[in-house]
Amino acid sequence: MNKKMLALAVCGLTAASMLTACGKIFTTNTTDESSKIIIGESATESKPAENVEIMNYTAPENGDTIVEINFKDYGTVKIRLFPEYAQSACDNFTQLVEKGYYDGLTFHRIIKDFMIQGGDPNGNGTGGESTWGGKFDGGVNPALAHVTGALAYANSGSTATNGSQFYIVTGEQEINDDLFTAYEGYGYSFTEKQKAIYKEKGGTPFLDGNYTVFGQVIDGLDVIFNIQYTATDSNDKPLEDVVMESVKLTKYNGEPIKWTLADYNYNSPFDAEPLNFTAPEEGDEIVVINFKDYGTVKFRVFPEVVSKASENFLELAKSGYYDGLTFHRIINDFMIQGGDPMGTGMGGESTWGGKFDGGKAYNLIHAAGAVAYANSGSTATNGSQFYIVTGEVYDMAGLEAYANSGMKFGKGASDIYTTQGGTPFLDGSYTVFGQVIDGLDVVFEIQSVETDGNDKPVKDVIMESVTVEEYDGSEIKWYISDYSGDEAEEVTEEASETEENTEETTEE
Repeated sequence: MNKKMLALAVCGLTAASMLTACGKIFTTNTTDESSKIIIGESATESKPAENVEIMNYTAPENGDTIVEINFKDYGTVKIRLFPEYAQSACDNFTQLVEKGYYDGLTFHRIIKDFMIQGGDPNGNGTGGESTWGGKFDGGVNPALAHVTGALAYANSGSTATNGSQFYIVTGEQEINDDLFTAYEGYGYSFTEKQKAIYKEKGGTPFLDGNYTVFGQVIDGLDVIFNIQYTATDSNDKPLEDVVMESVKLTKYNGEPIKWTLADYNYNSPFDAEPLNFTAPEEGDEIVVINFKDYGTVKFRVFPEVVSKASENFLELAKSGYYDGLTFHRIINDFMIQGGDPMGTGMGGESTWGGKFDGGKAYNLIHAAGAVAYANSGSTATNGSQFYIVTGEVYDMAGLEAYANSGMKFGKGASDIYTTQGGTPFLDGSYTVFGQVIDGLDVVFEIQSVETDGNDKPVKDVIMESVTVEEYDGSEIKWYISDYSGDEAEEVTEEASETEENTEETTEE
């Protein structure tokens, strides 16, 4: 069962948990009047659609109107509309486009393996209206499904609340009978034709019947998939704006149609090497921590990926905030944690005061030597506390065990976790913003100190100073095997034992 289904299972427990747990992953805004995608609330109301043919992949005819969206820094997406199945929905969209309504607007919510959503003038999921003012009902046509590349309207509880906000489906790419059985266990029903198209094309089948599908991507699906990998905050809002520079109507003139990712020369960034081990350039700012009695640790930050998270740490370090503070929690084969002025895990704040949201980036992972913020439930509760990963080296069976519980690892991440080690079960829940470039042996030595029953060192582990310097081009030692006489530690505990430590990387 995948991550979304696990969330759905939680939603079924009580009416209250349905709204809170589902909102974490699926809703586009917590405001009731906003346009959103809610999974779980209508599960018990889902009824089998008429067993009709799914028409998403029928080609437009020459001269048919299509939509062209130009995304800044990403590229162009072309979409076929279906006025024959969703007339009012298409009329609304085309008239808004002709008015220039969408030009310059952002995609305010992005969830990998689910969808990307935009079209709100407020940029936060609370605004937007139809071409006629207010909301309208676009209805549902069973001939149009939420397959990968489908275009549909977001709503706030029914298709009668459609406005200007829309989403484009990415969805799961590997859907099988077991997943359909899981969905059906929570009240969803699907025809055999629905099941067949989803198993072939992928998508978000649990949305069918609750949202107005009215279009399908015919070119630029690779652009949509690249967008879905952008770094986001705890509300799934991109850290860097994803902007529609222009949205215009044009005519289909018989050019080749590319319905699926297989039609593109597409290499998923999810399978690329994570950015953790990309070297800084000379003159870039790096952090230098001098540990009393242990030695020096240097790490690079990633302002190009998580700018706010990097800025927070650099400014705190420059102000002397960390000088003299301790590492108050240390767990062997997991991580070392510090940065709390109280020394207990209860304190600390950002450079701006209070907490901040540093977001999460798919291409910064919890490899050995990664530096990340501790939090108390989401990346929106980052402060000054941070941890440095030691972790364990995994075999593929260990990663597959996590995958079976809903986690996904790209090939690049899998290669790192099975060679250099880390804490893969933390990915997606914490803001990784740095990577040790020298002194990883010091970190591994510190993780072996004697601790009490609360994982607090018996003898204080003190940061005598934390400074910011310019990288001078000196040798980088990413891996523990780069240090003389040291080898990566053997796996001594089962993955399930390691997972018990997951909650320890939080502020108490």
